[in-house]
Amino acid sequence: MQKTIYTNGPIITMNPHCLQTEAVLVEDGRIQACGRKEDLLQQNGGAQVFDLQGATLMPAFLDSHSHITAFAQTLGCVSLTGAKDFQDITQRIRQFKKEKGLSDQDWITGFGYDQNLLSERRHPTQKLLDQASATNPIVISHVSGHMGVMNTAALQAVGISQDTPDPEGGKIGRFSDGQPTGYLEEKAFTLYSARQPEAPWETKKKWMQEAQDLYLQYGITTVQDGFTRGPEWETLRKMAEDKALKLDVVSYVDLRNSQDIVNKNPHYVQKYHNRLKIGGYKLILDGSPQGKTAWLTEPYQGGTEKGYGAYSLQQVRDMVRQALREKMQLLVHCNGDASADQMITAFQMQSPSLKKTICDTRPVMIHAQTVRKDQLQRMARMGMLASFFIAHTYYWGDIHRENLGWERAQRISPARTAIKERVIYTFHQDTPVLPPDMLMTIWCAVMRLTQKGLVIGEQERISPWEALQGITRHAAYQYFEENQKGSISPGKLADLVILDQNPLRVPPEKIKEIQVLYTIKEGEILYRKYR
Repeated sequence: MQKTIYTNGPIITMNPHCLQTEAVLVEDGRIQACGRKEDLLQQNGGAQVFDLQGATLMPAFLDSHSHITAFAQTLGCVSLTGAKDFQDITQRIRQFKKEKGLSDQDWITGFGYDQNLLSERRHPTQKLLDQASATNPIVISHVSGHMGVMNTAALQAVGISQDTPDPEGGKIGRFSDGQPTGYLEEKAFTLYSARQPEAPWETKKKWMQEAQDLYLQYGITTVQDGFTRGPEWETLRKMAEDKALKLDVVSYVDLRNSQDIVNKNPHYVQKYHNRLKIGGYKLILDGSPQGKTAWLTEPYQGGTEKGYGAYSLQQVRDMVRQALREKMQLLVHCNGDASADQMITAFQMQSPSLKKTICDTRPVMIHAQTVRKDQLQRMARMGMLASFFIAHTYYWGDIHRENLGWERAQRISPARTAIKERVIYTFHQDTPVLPPDMLMTIWCAVMRLTQKGLVIGEQERISPWEALQGITRHAAYQYFEENQKGSISPGKLADLVILDQNPLRVPPEKIKEIQVLYTIKEGEILYRKYR
């Protein structure tokens, strides 16, 4: 491969011992050297020069938690993002059916409504969706992915009736006479929504290719599939077999129900094969704070509800034990502080021999929205990471103020406290919940502004440098790839991003306006903003 020297612009290495360099030499997909421009040019005659023209070069971003297969599927859904009211939802569904030329029997799936933003301030029912179509089975997902609604045809198709019991860790909404309302929560939603027919393989492959391109537009070269079950694995495996993955994809297998994926695919476990690897297991302990299903130790504001957990402590302890015995990394979804307690306690309950492996497997608390200082202290002692969905400060900060009260709301995603307590942290967008916009996430971590312009938790603000670590060096560490990714250092992969402005030099309030100009995977340009 042609040698390339990147120079003539700021180069942020993300190496704390050498933060910036004048030039970078790339060859055969790897970074070969960093140093003075004149030295690299003199030592590498004939090398191609990539003139940054004042743009900023830095390591490519790593997505520390999202769901690429789910994101791909949403590309074939009715977009309900920003829906204002029930009428808006039905109109979008009707328009989608018309534009796609669907028959009266085809399934219709929608994604992205948020009851907090609807004028009705509540979830729709099957009666509303019946107005969009009484014949098409319709299922719409809440933006969190933790709940949704089906119309009458869909309820009948998946077998939900008045006599259907609530599954463990989930709820079926019911009218006063016991008939289902169409609303499904947590395990009820994931279980029954999975019963809709799958799209043909060629369609799913097209969506996956489009999804990868969208991640690349945001400067990301390593992505996650954060809750992989059988259908998701088949999509990923086929993409890998077809050599259709442009990005490195790390899969975390559903520990409760899909362990056979790990047993049947040993050549993917903890190592890449055609850009796909199984990084470990995933466990979901509670729900969504904006949906009031996250499990809290104190009630939501103005009521007695605390949300609820998915499993008993004994069940969680046993699943943690299994992951540790297999020396598999475990990612655990904890939004509420009660579920955070359950996760931490389950690890602390392990036998002395297994406790020694906790730090080695680098367990991750995913979301950690309401994690407390005392919990972070316990996490630090075990080497447990926190991956914050810190963009909640902007997108749902005002909702958290209503649901949690101002005091608790100011402590969501406590990145500054994590730094003080020496907990390694990463940042994510939980895509498809939000687009994988890393620079918007950095802005959120630095500014902590709500949509109404309120500062939510000024004491938890962090610097741009600290925020960038959460999507580069720390994210690489989370994936056990710190020797390959996360900084511009000789020997590491040439996974790079070029930005139109320097995030360490622009005014903090302008960080979200920075544009990705190029995304480079192992020396190859996979995305450029201007052709």
